[in-house]
Amino acid sequence: MPGIQEVFDGTDHKSPEHTQIELEHQSSYDRDRDELARLGKKQVLKRNFAFMSMLGFSCTIMVTWEGMLVLFLAGYSNGGPAGLIYGFLFVWIGTLCVFTTLGELASMAPTAILLGWLNVIGWQALLASGAYLCATIIQGLVILNYPDYPAERWHGTFILWAVIVVAVIVNTVIVSLLPKLECVILIIHVLGFFAVMIPLVYMAPHGSAKDVFTLFVNAGGWQTTGLSFFVGIYGNVFSFLGTDAAIHMSEEISNASTNVPRSMLVSVLLNGTLGFAMLIAVLFCSGDVSAESIIETPTGYPFIAIFVQATQSIGGSTGMAIIIVALGICATIAFLASASRMTWAFARDHGLPFWRYLAKVEPRSSIPLISILVTVTISCLLALINIGSATAFNGVISLTISGLYSSYLLAAGLLLYRRCTGSITIPTTYEANPKIVTEGETVSGQEVINLTWGPFRFPGTLGIVINVVGCVYMVIVVFFSFWPPVREVDASTMNYSILVTGFWILFSIVYYFAYARRVYKGPLMEI
Repeated sequence: MPGIQEVFDGTDHKSPEHTQIELEHQSSYDRDRDELARLGKKQVLKRNFAFMSMLGFSCTIMVTWEGMLVLFLAGYSNGGPAGLIYGFLFVWIGTLCVFTTLGELASMAPTAILLGWLNVIGWQALLASGAYLCATIIQGLVILNYPDYPAERWHGTFILWAVIVVAVIVNTVIVSLLPKLECVILIIHVLGFFAVMIPLVYMAPHGSAKDVFTLFVNAGGWQTTGLSFFVGIYGNVFSFLGTDAAIHMSEEISNASTNVPRSMLVSVLLNGTLGFAMLIAVLFCSGDVSAESIIETPTGYPFIAIFVQATQSIGGSTGMAIIIVALGICATIAFLASASRMTWAFARDHGLPFWRYLAKVEPRSSIPLISILVTVTISCLLALINIGSATAFNGVISLTISGLYSSYLLAAGLLLYRRCTGSITIPTTYEANPKIVTEGETVSGQEVINLTWGPFRFPGTLGIVINVVGCVYMVIVVFFSFWPPVREVDASTMNYSILVTGFWILFSIVYYFAYARRVYKGPLMEI
């Protein structure tokens, strides 16, 4: 490579600092290329992201403090103030363990390879859910400002489609600006936190610490408060969804084997801190708002009622809520980017129907354009469910949890098994071009084992404990993701996610035996 040769033969008179930056960039590029080659993959996407831009991407796709406010009602109805606090801490610790485990996997194989059909449908549902929440918050704000507004579900569907159109434009027309845009959104994400929290804490009357830390609510009528607590944690779980987006973007980030796991863990720590602080503030500032008013607010979102009570101003409350809507739309942009990459990666390995088309990359922009358009189409079709039944669409929201966490559990369980049986080794270096080899083969006289640790891992007993805690947490999350919010169930309160998840599993099994077993052999070796 001429640039490297010039550095060593002295023909170029660039400064040492500039030379060092070029060498580090080249080294990172070679490492990323070689890691893909070891997995049998070609580099076809542009690596536009670095650590900070991917940190912004991860943080803004999680939108934890915003998501906690949006889904405040789920944990308040089943758990109450105390349940929300202890549930948040439970979910935060569990999420750290889960994504420490997935970070180890991503470091071993920094490419968006198979996480399965459940992960694909989970991300498709997450895109639709994120746009739906933005749309219904906008409707809630219209109700706040115009109480006579007749809110119709089809209005929400049209607003949802408008949000998705914005995401499509960013992911296709100005996609080259996405890394820089994510850095800007990260700044807005943090500044927006203070823009909401400071007036809320300063202007609102404060409740007592006893009510905040000891009051449990069981509005679902469950047999015990403990059972009600676990039914209500899905709101907090949803607030941390999307952390694995960095994995699906791993072929577009430099130095992926270290930057992907680091960006995931830093984003969980940062977003968890902001989310917990906002939760404490909102609970203390909701002291004069009755539980009935919170649960039955006409806007559909209790945080709007809490804002109004704090500021005594509809205009001020609307302005604070618009910050949350804007960041939610930014998260939807990232949802589309990650969901389309997951679809593209699975299609590249021949795991989806019409994989020949879904696996194509648009040559000029180096983006999976067809996968983006198919992902958008699926979300727009899912939005039609809302016109018929908002309850049925809530099943789509629950599907994001059951689909994503089921796929996480499968991957983490297999890692734990291989770890405990000693089947993962420290990587063996060799001079030949990196490639996948079978267990027992030798390269340059050394035995190479297929599964090797990446640069990011927690060794020994600590790593096993983290993996076990993560797996136990995921079992709990998946189990309770199928539960309805109330004990006495009818058509309007049923959680239909178990029906949709079951159908998707059956469909994938039928598709495999009918067709995919002839073309899908696991991750495809391209080189």
